[in-house]
Amino acid sequence: MAMHFDITDFRLFINIAETSSLTRGAERSFLSVPATSNRIKNLEDNLGMRLLERSPQGVTLTSAGRTYLQHARIVLAQLEMLTGALQEYAIGLKGQIRLQANTTAITEYLPPVVGDYLKSHPDVHIDMRERLSDDIARSVRDGSTDLGIVSGSVVTDGLQSVPLVSSRLMIIAPLGHPLLKKSEVHFKEALQYEFVSLLEGSAIHVFLSRAAAALHKPFTIRVQVASSDAIFRMVEAGAGIAIVPQAVYNRLKSPQIGSCALLDPWAVRTFQLCALDFDGLSAFARDFADSLIAYYRNPLPPALPA
Repeated sequence: MAMHFDITDFRLFINIAETSSLTRGAERSFLSVPATSNRIKNLEDNLGMRLLERSPQGVTLTSAGRTYLQHARIVLAQLEMLTGALQEYAIGLKGQIRLQANTTAITEYLPPVVGDYLKSHPDVHIDMRERLSDDIARSVRDGSTDLGIVSGSVVTDGLQSVPLVSSRLMIIAPLGHPLLKKSEVHFKEALQYEFVSLLEGSAIHVFLSRAAAALHKPFTIRVQVASSDAIFRMVEAGAGIAIVPQAVYNRLKSPQIGSCALLDPWAVRTFQLCALDFDGLSAFARDFADSLIAYYRNPLPPALPA
């Protein structure tokens, strides 16, 4: 039996699989739900097998669906590589880099590299998503992102990785706060106080919530804000204490705020750039990886403090 494959079907199926929903997959693919349902039905009829199991809770992949998803990602990755290889010969040809990173990498370590890269690569779009390090490693491993920046003790088995920079998490508090009597404290000591935090769902919020749960102690949040700048303003105002990376503290510190280091082993984090295979990246993704590695291997002044 001859099987016919379609690039649009590949992209649509990946979007459905990643959202576990025909509706959200259709939205991502800019298709109507009826058109999406019809394409999937025609795909399954053409292949002679069921790829999705439907239920009121959404959709799940069959064994055949998981195989189709794996190879759809490989095919689209190969097409991205072809696009990159041809880019220098074509006028106006655009490329895309899929990048996932945690909160600190996005706010502190990526901006200087991304800015310079996009100036020299005006036809490249970077699809950047904030994720937890474990989720990032999983996305790189299954091919749903090209590059990932992870930190901490995340398992990177099966991936290629390059260390970029190290950073320590710190506690900040208004001057005169009891925690500031010490230069170093454990996280469990800080949990007796109320915190100012980034919004629920941010990578660092989830990370600290899990760390508190591991200690069987509540992570009490008094105020949630949308940015690091707002965290510092709220701590200055006495709304609570906060945990921030040292790079953020060095950029935003003020005379009204003091700091102390966290002693927990997870508080010192090495950021790593990961890929399934650096040599297998598209030309523009490899250029971006090289730029990032070069910047933190030989940082140009003014370099961000680790």
